[in-house]
Amino acid sequence: MSKQEKVEFVISTLNKLYPEIPIPLEHKDPYTLLIAVLMSAQSTDVRVNQITPLLFEKANNPYDMLKLSIEEIREIIKPVGLSPMKSKGIYGLSQILIEKYNGEVPQDFEALESLPSVGHKTASVVMSQAFGVPAFPVDTHIHRLMYRWNLSNGKNVVQTEKDAKRLFPRELWNDLHLQIIWYGRQYSPARGWDLEKDMITKTIGRKSVIDAYYKLKKS
Repeated sequence: MSKQEKVEFVISTLNKLYPEIPIPLEHKDPYTLLIAVLMSAQSTDVRVNQITPLLFEKANNPYDMLKLSIEEIREIIKPVGLSPMKSKGIYGLSQILIEKYNGEVPQDFEALESLPSVGHKTASVVMSQAFGVPAFPVDTHIHRLMYRWNLSNGKNVVQTEKDAKRLFPRELWNDLHLQIIWYGRQYSPARGWDLEKDMITKTIGRKSVIDAYYKLKKS
C-alpha cells in the first residue's frame, strides 16, 4: 500500500466507525470549552466532565469566574489534578478576556496561546471545536496511532502534527482528530491493546510495532 492509499484507508475506516462524532468534553460555548480543555491536561475527559458542571454552576463566564477566588476555584477542580496551576490559569485568563476581549474568547491562535495555561494544543481544540477553524490538535492517542500506523516518526507531538496536516486533507482535520482519538481509546489503547481488534494497525501498521506486539504475546 502506498502512503496515499494508507491515508485513504484510515479516512474510510474512521468514517464507517464514526459517522457521527461525539465531542469528548461537555461545554456550551467557547469559554466553557476553553476551561474544560485547560482542565483536561494530564486528566481524563470523564473526570473533567464530572467536575465542570460543579464549576460552571457557580461560574460559566469570565465575569462570574472572577467573583470566585483562586482558592475557591482550586477547591472545586482539585479532583482533576494540577489544581494549583489550573486554578491560577482559569482565574488569570478570565481576567485577560474581560480586560482585552470584552469577555469573549478570541478566534485567533496567537491570542489564545498568549493566555495563561493555554498551550498550542488547547488553542487548537478551541479553534477547531468552538470556531470550526481547521486545526489538528495532537493528544497522546493521535501521537501513538500516527506512529503505529507508520504515518509519523513518533519523535514529538510537533512533528506528528506537521505530518498529520501534510497527509490528511485540511477540510477533514476537525473531524479526523476526534475520530482518531475515539479509535485510539476503543481499538488501539496504550495498555491492554488487542491487535486483532485494531483493524487499522493490523492492515497498515509499522512492521516493527506489529513484530514487537507478537513477540510480547509469545513471551
